[in-house]
Amino acid sequence: MRIAMVAGEASGDLLAAHLIAALKQKLPDARFVGIGGPKMQREGLEAWWPAEKLAVRGYAEVLRHYREIAGIRRQLISRLIKEKPDVFIGIDAPDFNLAVERKLKARGIPAIHYVSPSVWAWRGGRVDKIGRAVSHMLAMFPFEPAIYESRRIPVSYVGHPLADVFPLEGGRAAARARLELADDQAIFALLPGSRQSELQYMGELFIETAKRLHERFPAALFLVPLVSRETRNQFEEALWKVGAQELPIKMLFGHAQDALAAADCALVASGTATLEAALLKTPMVIAYRMSPWSWRLMKRMRYQPWVGLPNILAGRFVVPEFLQDEATPDNLAQALGNLLVDAPVRARLEAVFDGIHRQLRQGTAEKAAAAILPYLAPA
Repeated sequence: MRIAMVAGEASGDLLAAHLIAALKQKLPDARFVGIGGPKMQREGLEAWWPAEKLAVRGYAEVLRHYREIAGIRRQLISRLIKEKPDVFIGIDAPDFNLAVERKLKARGIPAIHYVSPSVWAWRGGRVDKIGRAVSHMLAMFPFEPAIYESRRIPVSYVGHPLADVFPLEGGRAAARARLELADDQAIFALLPGSRQSELQYMGELFIETAKRLHERFPAALFLVPLVSRETRNQFEEALWKVGAQELPIKMLFGHAQDALAAADCALVASGTATLEAALLKTPMVIAYRMSPWSWRLMKRMRYQPWVGLPNILAGRFVVPEFLQDEATPDNLAQALGNLLVDAPVRARLEAVFDGIHRQLRQGTAEKAAAAILPYLAPA
């Protein structure tokens, strides 16, 4: 039995790795092929291309890499049609995966999409197009199934795997012990994004924010987890560019979850890391910048006043968000400093995050595998 999968970034790599492990429990002889990152490969994926090839974000960035990405997609579709896997599972990356799924579904190959596109936030007109492309949608958030059920698109709510992996308690002391940090030191975590394109717009912004925080809290330490050698080099170059080499920064290779758990509060680029921070019960400020052209398009098409997942799940602003021109070092440093010194606000945030955690804690990998298995049953 052959199961084809595509994940295009670090968060998708993690989701897919958990799913592969759950499917292997039911289908020990299954072979997994496609596009994925190191976590998927450790679980046994035969990677035809690395996930990094698809890890670009924003319209301007995608356009710069369009020719290469389109070429990979054409080759992938051709190979999958020829080899005819038993099922295809696209993990997130909707702009890439939905086109693949539409072609494969038309050829009789079941196409499962894991992680609903954000049709509840922007470009809601995609729902019918999604229905033509997918055989089944696996939704991670509790408000998503109703959208697909109203269009008679098969859907299953599976929760979020991070809610299963992360303990309900934050684990601050244990994380500090792992990172060899003092228990009584003020610590900020800075997560400017996992992609090089994100650091291009937010690396210097986060460093300038740290400089201002250092003036106010000179004994504080800044933890900066980075996912690759390339992003670490990029961040180090930004430190030199803004003359911040003397900041008390501890860069980590990976260990984002430890950094978030250890921190008193965090500055996080909008994305999956904001959910990780919430599940780890870490008070945060959300920031995001992108190219001006991408921002104009996104701003016109969004439906909700929030972009951060904790706010979307709570249905209100529980976490400050600073986007594009509002994402300035002064604004970010002020908001983070206020969080650090306001213990009652931090306690209220932790209570909200606990509620979100319990709602998403569903045994996700097993539920997702159970939804996929009927498509693998003998005819």
